[in-house]
Amino acid sequence: MKSVLITGGAGFLGSHLCDLMLTRGLRVICLDNLITGSMDNISHHAGNDRFKFTKHDVTQHIHLPDEVDHVLHFASPASPVDYLQHPIHTLKVGALGTHNALGLAKSQGAGFLLASTSEVYGDPLVHPQKEEYYGNVNPIGSRGVYDEAKRFAEAITMAYHNVHGLDTKIARIFNTYGPRMRRNDGRAIPAFVDSALKGEPLVCYGDGSQTRSFCYVSDLVEGIFLLLHSDIHTPVNIGNPTEMTILELGKAIRDMTKSSSEIVFRPAPTEDDPKVRRPDISLAREALGWEPKVGLREGLEKTIEWFSNTQEQHK
Repeated sequence: MKSVLITGGAGFLGSHLCDLMLTRGLRVICLDNLITGSMDNISHHAGNDRFKFTKHDVTQHIHLPDEVDHVLHFASPASPVDYLQHPIHTLKVGALGTHNALGLAKSQGAGFLLASTSEVYGDPLVHPQKEEYYGNVNPIGSRGVYDEAKRFAEAITMAYHNVHGLDTKIARIFNTYGPRMRRNDGRAIPAFVDSALKGEPLVCYGDGSQTRSFCYVSDLVEGIFLLLHSDIHTPVNIGNPTEMTILELGKAIRDMTKSSSEIVFRPAPTEDDPKVRRPDISLAREALGWEPKVGLREGLEKTIEWFSNTQEQHK
């Protein structure tokens, strides 16, 4: 039975990845320091002898007594709220954390997959974004701590592949949503859903004309699984190419929740906020046979239901 180590495994994406790997018959070691992750996300695996949780900060040396076949590096603050609050730690996770995870994979002869991000494209001057695009990133802007951390992580991952022959993969993950997102993590869907369910104003930053493309989490982790077992070593976009404005998203969520919330506008909280975001997933389609299956309405219904249920539980 093969084993995988998932750093950041108690986070939103990491926990869904733990679920998928367990359903596919693998052993899972989940590593997380719980800065943004939560034990609630993985509590349903308690008592599963194929699942192990270890609390650890990946910026420190990773000592693993267990043998693993794959290392999936998903540890990192991922929302503006988090990486603006923890800018140095975010940079250290991207640099030291990736180095430590790569070193572990090398020492064990394991495969390695990096969770990179569409933010490596910055505020793009090319639309949609293809893997060949180098990006438009302000390295000293407030968002640069996340963008440049991931760009460095990609660089060192490719260096380990080229120099040491390590079997590496790089997933450039675009906006993903679904159950287990934190209400206060600052991203559009959880913020809109939480406010709509409470009847509070839905806050659009800027004029709401900026676009995003939203991929439901089950589609995303399936793409990760396929990439992990592929022979592609260059970055691959994983995301949903259906694009919409943030204002359109807010109106859709308000309608689906039957909320009376008004939509209000506030100045953007960070500079260099991308004006457009849409993946070109031609490579994923051709090389992995992957494309998203869950439409936005279906995904939002599941997400709203989860938020509504958890809201009831905390009353």
